[in-house]
Amino acid sequence: MKSNVNFLALIAALGGFLFGYDTAIISGTIGFVKTQFNLSTVMEGWYVSSALIGTIFGVLVAGIVSDKYGRKNMLIASGLFFAASAIGCTLSTSFDNLVIYRLLGGIGVGVASMLSPLYISEIAPAKNRGKLVALYQLAITLGILFAYFANAYLLSVSTSDSFTKTSGLGHKIFVTEVWRSMLGSEIIPAAVFLLLLLTIPKSPRWLATKGKTVLAKNILLRFMTEDEADSEIKNVEEVLSRKSSGINSVFSGPFRLAMIIGISLAALSQLSGINAIIYYGPKILEEGGLQLGEALGSQVLIGFVNVLFTFIALWKVDDIGRKPLLICGIIGILISLIAVGVLFYFDVNNTYLLMTFILAFLACFSFSFGPVLWVLLSEIYPLKIRGAAMSIATMAVWVGATFIGQMTPWLLENLKPHGTFWLFAAFMVPALFMVIRILPETKGKTLEEIENYWLKRN
Repeated sequence: MKSNVNFLALIAALGGFLFGYDTAIISGTIGFVKTQFNLSTVMEGWYVSSALIGTIFGVLVAGIVSDKYGRKNMLIASGLFFAASAIGCTLSTSFDNLVIYRLLGGIGVGVASMLSPLYISEIAPAKNRGKLVALYQLAITLGILFAYFANAYLLSVSTSDSFTKTSGLGHKIFVTEVWRSMLGSEIIPAAVFLLLLLTIPKSPRWLATKGKTVLAKNILLRFMTEDEADSEIKNVEEVLSRKSSGINSVFSGPFRLAMIIGISLAALSQLSGINAIIYYGPKILEEGGLQLGEALGSQVLIGFVNVLFTFIALWKVDDIGRKPLLICGIIGILISLIAVGVLFYFDVNNTYLLMTFILAFLACFSFSFGPVLWVLLSEIYPLKIRGAAMSIATMAVWVGATFIGQMTPWLLENLKPHGTFWLFAAFMVPALFMVIRILPETKGKTLEEIENYWLKRN
């Protein structure tokens, strides 16, 4: 029984792998695309943030459409967007074409970023829901790591004798315009994701909202006992029997605080500057004294740390809870960001020390904000409007990410690296306050128990 639900969670988590891969693969292409298309600083930011605009649209559509047509169908749609983006970017004939296909990929990221953790939370038993949803963040970090490997490998291929002597389209894709093969490599995980999605069932909780309780119970019986399945269905039916005034009730009723928490933490997680490292890591490291090849190699190390420390959350999120991980992580993020700013401010020419604090920042993010945010967003909203509510909160992630993607080149140029990292650190102060004083602990509670918590608190 347990292996079945784990397998389903792994398949859904592949949406996170594609999210991470799509997010990180661009870091190796920025310099090449900027040179080829003679981009200004503003246009460089637009190249990076164009996909993020797509994510906002994808998230907005995903919530409403998935409540109507189902989580599985929309996950399949996200896979199709990933595939179309990979092929289109590879064959783009102009910068405008490239941006359009990056927008399509962003839509796929937006849909997957909301629905993968949501689907997992709706099939997972309460006792290990945190671990299973955290698989999604682990998949994101693995996607980032594989993207860094792909960038480093394809960069080395572009200078190898076997490829430099080729001609035609292959020479263009793998040598003279290697960014095309970097962006096009996403077609491989996208195809795997699409094929595996065909094997998973629809969300039992979504089926229950459509009155298909028998089918929902049959799916639950795949990974829990009949008594447990009956209890789950009973809880869902009890929740569905309540009157609901629609999505507006989230902002004015007992779930308003849940919405505020979700939106605020989602935005602040991105304002930590995590994607400044993911997108512009090579550029930042070059400013710290590394060459491009060394900077791309260091990105692989960043990816390893990201994956390694995500395992801590996977291991402890259902044991010690969500709040302790967030508190420890945010404090570590705050200290690390301040330290990186100090190194740049005093122009300390020590790349090893710089890498140490950047890796410390990544480590702290990877066991706190990274996985725990998705766990919280997938579990704190009421069933009837969970898709739409999570859509709004997830959109806050991408609004924050878009701001970072668009503004980081400008911030580095005008505030300088030290001011940029200190600005990111400042955003962690309200995040820490919110987690300590306002956020409730949700470990070990069923989704329906969490919903009842907000009703009683009101």
